[in-house]
Amino acid sequence: MSIVEAIYFVIYSQVFIINESNGLYTGDGSVDFHGNPVLKQNTGNWKACPFILGNEGCERLAYYGISTNLVTYLTNKLHQGNVSAARNVTTWQGTCYLTPLIGAILADAYWGRYWTIATFSTIYFIGMCTLTLSASVPALKPAECVGFMCPPASAAQYIVFFLGLYLIALGTGGIKPCVSSFGADQFDDTDPAERVKKGSFFNWFYFSINIGALISSSFLVWIQDNAGWGLGFGIPALFMGLAIVSFFSGTKLYRFQKPGGSPITRMCQVLVASFHKRNVKIPGDSNLLYEVQDKISAIEGSRKLEHSNELKCLDKAAVISDAELKSGDFSNPWKLCTVTQVEEFKILIRMFPIWATGIVFSAVYAQMSTLFVEQGTMLDTTIGSFRIPPASLSTFDVVSVIFWVPVYDRFIVPMARKVTGNGRGFTEIQRMGIGLFISILCMSAAALVEINRLELARELNLVHKPEAVPLSILWQIPQYFLLGAAEVFTFIGQLEFFYDQSPDAMRSLCSALSLLTTALGNYLSSFILTIVTYLTTRNGQPGWIPDNLNEGHLDFFFWLLAALSFFNLLLYIVCAKRYRPKKAS
Repeated sequence: MSIVEAIYFVIYSQVFIINESNGLYTGDGSVDFHGNPVLKQNTGNWKACPFILGNEGCERLAYYGISTNLVTYLTNKLHQGNVSAARNVTTWQGTCYLTPLIGAILADAYWGRYWTIATFSTIYFIGMCTLTLSASVPALKPAECVGFMCPPASAAQYIVFFLGLYLIALGTGGIKPCVSSFGADQFDDTDPAERVKKGSFFNWFYFSINIGALISSSFLVWIQDNAGWGLGFGIPALFMGLAIVSFFSGTKLYRFQKPGGSPITRMCQVLVASFHKRNVKIPGDSNLLYEVQDKISAIEGSRKLEHSNELKCLDKAAVISDAELKSGDFSNPWKLCTVTQVEEFKILIRMFPIWATGIVFSAVYAQMSTLFVEQGTMLDTTIGSFRIPPASLSTFDVVSVIFWVPVYDRFIVPMARKVTGNGRGFTEIQRMGIGLFISILCMSAAALVEINRLELARELNLVHKPEAVPLSILWQIPQYFLLGAAEVFTFIGQLEFFYDQSPDAMRSLCSALSLLTTALGNYLSSFILTIVTYLTTRNGQPGWIPDNLNEGHLDFFFWLLAALSFFNLLLYIVCAKRYRPKKAS
């Protein structure tokens, strides 16, 4: 480096330090598209959010345009039974929430959130186009039913259909864990004013999700049922294209966080180092544990984390051995980890019990696109001359969310602040707990509707006839409305919790873990369906959920989920009381 270059570098560094101290630059390590420090006034904040919210709204419209009425397509067009169709839907939805682990690891370790979203959005779009072709080309779908004779789909037809479906599932893997985190990255954690705005961002992020879902569950469901499935799947494909355009349009305004290396590798290093030093004594003074002396952490894109007194066995990974002290070589992370690296692992372990309690809630949520729809098909779907598609009742879940988000953000939060003293009204822990309680009420409402429906079926001698009973489908509205309220508290609370409490360099991974509860909830729903069907159909019995629901006891299944939700809430309360939030230095 020449003398002139050296002088220029010193002057630039001092100017940057002055600007940073004056708050002109972000303090959380974010950079622009070219990797340079970013001025707050030119980037991020709410000015960047419309492009991200537009992307999410269009992508969610595409997703719900497929998922909301998928069980109907499987039963009416691919001629599957109720249990098989419900199992296929929940398995696919579970996969959609499992693949985010792939995208999260790529985003945190290598690509960053921006390029991960861009790459997987392309895969998503290809899947949407494949699915549209499978529903449009006559050779790619089975023939229509003739009376009660419904020809099954061929192997080739199933392959094309499920190829498109699971390409979509893979595409969601790079979008779901990254878009919410990428949006939250636009707000500087070190700026108190922007940090409060971040909490509001999560509310409006979920609001945009449900705007897309509202259009899907009303307009697109009607298109699919009345104008054809080719057009009904083609419109979501078009909106997925618009989602990609919206995302790229805001590139110059975005703030970017640098990937910090593989979080899986860092966790393995902590385990290996602590095992290697299992016989080493931990010093009484935590300041003697190893940590870099720089202002920032040794992990790219991460602030330092303060030492905690929990899970002390892992602290052995940060103990400096006599041999390391003598040689002065602290460079091998498989033998010596920083306190921040150890605390990253501790945070994930501490979040695990809270994370696990979200699985049962997700199993309850899975009923909206499966058994709630099948229940609706056995109710009176007509209002005058207008027929309501059963899947479109999920519109009331969306309307509930759209109603509760602004009410929560503008009214409940200000009132709660006065009581709790918390800037966000409720803590994330409190917010999730309220949602879990409302989910119990939701399943109870669904069970009560089914009890009344079955009583009417018996009175009209419809038990052995697969016919809808003359009970209006509008009686399902309360269960959908309660589910929407539960979403606003639990799902948005999860978004906040797993972003705020996660280590800086693991935010995509922790967002993926929050989505994993949805995957496991869908798999749990499929598992419960399988077990219940096996146990209740023995000895020639029709079971709780037969193809003719008039012969079954769907109400028993809903009560079972309500009971599971109640015990899950009790477990959550115990875990929440023991949880200790992270502390960043």
